[in-house]
Amino acid sequence: MSQSRVKTRHDGFLGRITLDRPQALNALSMDMIEAIDAALIAWRDDPAIRCVLIEGAGPRGLCAGGDVRAMRQNVLDGAADRADAYLAAEYRMNARIRSFPKPYVAFMDGITMGGGVGVSAHGAHRIVTERTRLAMPEVLIGFLPDVGGTWLLSRAPNEFGTHAGLTGGSLTAHDAINCGLADLHVASERLPALAQALERAPDAEAIRRLIADHASPAEPSGFTVDGGWIARCYAGDDPQTILNRLRAAPEPAAQAAATAIEAACPMSVAASLRALRLAAVLDQFSACQELEARIGAKLLRRADFAEGVRAVVVDKDRSPRWSPSTLAAIDPEELDAVFAPAPASSRS
Repeated sequence: MSQSRVKTRHDGFLGRITLDRPQALNALSMDMIEAIDAALIAWRDDPAIRCVLIEGAGPRGLCAGGDVRAMRQNVLDGAADRADAYLAAEYRMNARIRSFPKPYVAFMDGITMGGGVGVSAHGAHRIVTERTRLAMPEVLIGFLPDVGGTWLLSRAPNEFGTHAGLTGGSLTAHDAINCGLADLHVASERLPALAQALERAPDAEAIRRLIADHASPAEPSGFTVDGGWIARCYAGDDPQTILNRLRAAPEPAAQAAATAIEAACPMSVAASLRALRLAAVLDQFSACQELEARIGAKLLRRADFAEGVRAVVVDKDRSPRWSPSTLAAIDPEELDAVFAPAPASSRS
């Protein structure tokens, strides 16, 4: 089985999915999502396949995220429903990965962001390397951590997930493991040998042992090394209060976090914090997905989304003009509207 930008093959007991769009850092187009989903459906009940591996082509990483450039163009063309359809397909794939009945191994080597987290962090075996840079940077483009990100980040200990979600900052391998977004560290040079060994692994226990045999401790680094200030500053439900605490904290890392939040889209920061708090008390992954879909449909139709993608992805000037421009300027009713249920006539 093969698709133009996703290569799938069957090696021994291993079904191998390679994201093959390196010029775009393997960002997920609609055809790539459909190809991954089709492979999972085909291999789910195939007795010849005992394990699935997902990896990225090229030297830079697994996946830079979803195709936000195309989503932005859909919105500008007055066809936001196409962006909705893209997200719905991506979320179905994420759910299939999470519930996949066979061991699903993800090589989260290099850049793993947004949609790249969605194709990896819901798997059974999430492998990071010394090159891993994992992030959910959606607040930087006027969106929210989706692809099940609210489920993952809201369950990270010590408010680490809140920090990652509201700043859009990058996590090292050590951070990712401490946040519960990854399981084990394997040196990047050992990944080819691990993949080859998985071809011969006949069952889940053998797969677990092989991964453990190839693993090594992650080098301590990043915000989870000395992050006591995170739990203290990120407590509560009010983003302005969190920002004020960060500014008042003596730690340089807290000051850097405040600067990052101030540069992000204010409405996205406020919506993401509320979404994370709501997700924390939901007991079903599907409920988090429904929450993300409802909020996401509202946010992508706001001018902030088109402006954020323009500033980060299209023009790359990193100078977005947000509306409102600060957390203090957010109208509470406007934020409430982002979370309001869709009218019955528009529900799918």
